[in-house]
Amino acid sequence: MVAGAIILSGGKSSRMGTNKALLKINEITNIERVKNQLMESFQDIILVTNEPNEYEFLNIRMTSDQYPGKGPLAGLHAGLVDSDHDVNLVVACDMPFVSNELACYFVEAIGDYDAVIPIINGKQHPLFSVFKKHVIDQIEDSLKSDRLRMKHLLEQIHVRFMTEKDLEKVRLENLERIFFNMNNPTEYEDAKKWAKEDNQKGV
Repeated sequence: MVAGAIILSGGKSSRMGTNKALLKINEITNIERVKNQLMESFQDIILVTNEPNEYEFLNIRMTSDQYPGKGPLAGLHAGLVDSDHDVNLVVACDMPFVSNELACYFVEAIGDYDAVIPIINGKQHPLFSVFKKHVIDQIEDSLKSDRLRMKHLLEQIHVRFMTEKDLEKVRLENLERIFFNMNNPTEYEDAKKWAKEDNQKGV
């Protein structure tokens, strides 16, 4: 895959009460599940974290926020700055069922756009998406002026939005599961249950 992959390790996980990236599902950490999916197609993976010591076991390249405390937008900025690729997949660490196949589809779909953003059930998902490196300038402008909502960035660049209808060609089951974010203890229990079911089915 001629594209980079950027994993955002996330912030304080206040709703979970612990670092959700390191919670285990089927005996491996959540962030390892994400990394293992992406490694099927992406040779260059960067982890954005301000706590690199916690993630040395992943054996992947790491970088830290240049604008700490400014949320996912700062993480996206750090990953793009460090990336060697023009096109970059971005994925949050709290998506245990992320799909490598869908990630590749997004990369192939970007064309002349600045970003590919899926919209599932009417909700934008900028943390499982694709961005081109050159949007760094717009991100820096937003960070310096404290306009930290991802939605604001998307209004400034040329975005290809992809709905469920656009994704029919990929023929993936359960898109909602792929875009599931694990943010609190109840959702963690759900993720463990679904992963166990998948194991039993041989998925």
